Amino acid sequence: MENENIKYKSGFIAIVGKPNVGKSSLVNALLNQKIASVTPRPQTTRKNQLGILTTLYQDYLVQMIFIDTPGVHRPRYKLGEYMVQQAEQSLKGCDIILFMVDASQPPSDEDHQLADLVFEAKRKIPGFLVINKIDLCDNDQLTKVTAAYSSLAPAMETIAISSTRKDNLEFLMSKLVEKLPEAPPYYPEDQVTDLYERDIAADIIRESALILLRDEVPHGIAIRIDQYTERGDQGAYIEATLFVEKESHKAIVIGHQGSMLKQIGSMARKEIEAISGRKIFLNIRVKVRKDWRNDDRVLRKFGF
Repeated sequence: MENENIKYKSGFIAIVGKPNVGKSSLVNALLNQKIASVTPRPQTTRKNQLGILTTLYQDYLVQMIFIDTPGVHRPRYKLGEYMVQQAEQSLKGCDIILFMVDASQPPSDEDHQLADLVFEAKRKIPGFLVINKIDLCDNDQLTKVTAAYSSLAPAMETIAISSTRKDNLEFLMSKLVEKLPEAPPYYPEDQVTDLYERDIAADIIRESALILLRDEVPHGIAIRIDQYTERGDQGAYIEATLFVEKESHKAIVIGHQGSMLKQIGSMARKEIEAISGRKIFLNIRVKVRKDWRNDDRVLRKFGF
């Protein structure tokens, strides 16, 4: 939008929190479209992902670049170490910090760990304590949990929201606009994420597996897109490999006569079609790569 009378505000907003507090749900809600995987499982997000919202706000053209980060936890694998590093790195290059917590739970060790990280970054970067999932607790519980979390980040203004019901999201947006620096947009106005379609497809396939599978299998799953071919009016053809760490896990993912793999493929295909707006042909195969979460060479191959 080229207009010398328009003023600009743009900046990077890091959303940090422990696993499963609703960081990806917030990004999807603010953008009013799905770009990030969301499941009830913790550690769904493995890499920093950008959600880009460009909108007119009062006298400004505003571009908010949300950094959806992996949940901060105590890692048991090298993959987990990488994920925590991604979250920590986001605090170094952002303009605003959103420290997100779960209103339905009291502060945990991970919340205390994050509060220390945020405290260091907060000396130079403005931030907010965002208490999410207020739809899961009553007023008395919310009052108590707000006091507990506020003691972790006393210098931060507290905003209570519900990403699923979109409670107070407009108020949160107004606060973010206030703190954003005056700067031209970093990305084209119609761009909503930094991921390519093949990356989004991989995330959706893994999301489907996370939703349908149980126990330890989901955390040992990785997706590699081997082929993503456009077929014009016929849509797109996607070939993917789903990696697991054990032969027993492979059998679980495939299921009896391939039933589970068919369910995963069907769920993923429908979601990719809904996002891309075209027909998708999806073929998934399953392979074993033992202990890949602790293998630096394999992690690099998988893009970590």
